[in-house]
Amino acid sequence: MKNRIITLLKYGIFLGLGIFLVWWQFSKMTPAQYVQFKFALSNANYKIIPLIIGMSLASHLSRSMRWKILIAPLGYNPSLFNTFGTTMIGYLANSFFPRLGEVLKCTLLGKYEKIPAQKLLGTILVERIFDLICYALFILITVLVQYQLVGDFAKNQLNQIALQKNGLPIWTKAMIYLALLIGIILLLRFLFKKYSNSKLINKTKTFTNGLKEGIATVKKLKNRSWFLFHTVFIWCMYLGQIYIGFSAMKEVSHLGWDAACGILTLATLAMIVTPNGLGTFPEAVLLVLGLYNIADTYGQAFGWLMWGTTTFIILLFGTIFLFLLMYLNKKKEIESNSTYS
Repeated sequence: MKNRIITLLKYGIFLGLGIFLVWWQFSKMTPAQYVQFKFALSNANYKIIPLIIGMSLASHLSRSMRWKILIAPLGYNPSLFNTFGTTMIGYLANSFFPRLGEVLKCTLLGKYEKIPAQKLLGTILVERIFDLICYALFILITVLVQYQLVGDFAKNQLNQIALQKNGLPIWTKAMIYLALLIGIILLLRFLFKKYSNSKLINKTKTFTNGLKEGIATVKKLKNRSWFLFHTVFIWCMYLGQIYIGFSAMKEVSHLGWDAACGILTLATLAMIVTPNGLGTFPEAVLLVLGLYNIADTYGQAFGWLMWGTTTFIILLFGTIFLFLLMYLNKKKEIESNSTYS
């Protein structure tokens, strides 16, 4: 009876968390944003939405398969179900607090598959490096394909970033951060040597060694071609969702791949700035579509439509997998214990 009550409480907590995240996302909208969101939904061609959802899920599944390839050199073979499930839960957590999802999905997969979380965190860092490379390539492609249109815009944006309110150029800030990083590394090396027998130092060493081992998996990949395939496929799905999404609103249906590239580059930055791109994603889309003479109303409406679709997928599947992973892995553990008893 006691175990059943504890289980019900766990399910209640997870259900409450899912409902809270849905409420939190929409409660952050201003009245004007909510009106624009409703306008986007009321004017959408819903026949296109299932295709966008399918492409989005395909990108998430591909990301999970790529993660499995990175984990393999560590000597572990997690199930695709657990890997995909924790990936979706990670996205759900990122909707609440940026980068929390990366830690959470490593913790959960480590728990369910008996893998040290610090090693998994190292593989995530490798993933992010490759994603950053792909992002840089998309920015380059976008500028090269439509230089006359976006050249001046990109130049102005970079100048604004490079010289902010405090007047410090971005390169000066970069050098300051680099100096701080080097100082921290030197301080840690000194502390590790002086207090080598400390429990805290030993735990820190264990963590950093696991992190290094996770990062080193990129050198030991057996399926490098598949890893690269999934990396390209993920970003193609991101781009494809935007291009297909144009068909959902007649006001933007004439736009092509060049506009989709522009939206992807700026919207990706928006997703980094705020949790799940809340508020900033539609503004980024509006900025890009303004270059193509799309009225602000329709530009922002399309941004809210795309944001709403991708957010719906994350909230729905993230919440579902919170239940499924806990239930199925608990059931698996019970069956395993009964077999050996």
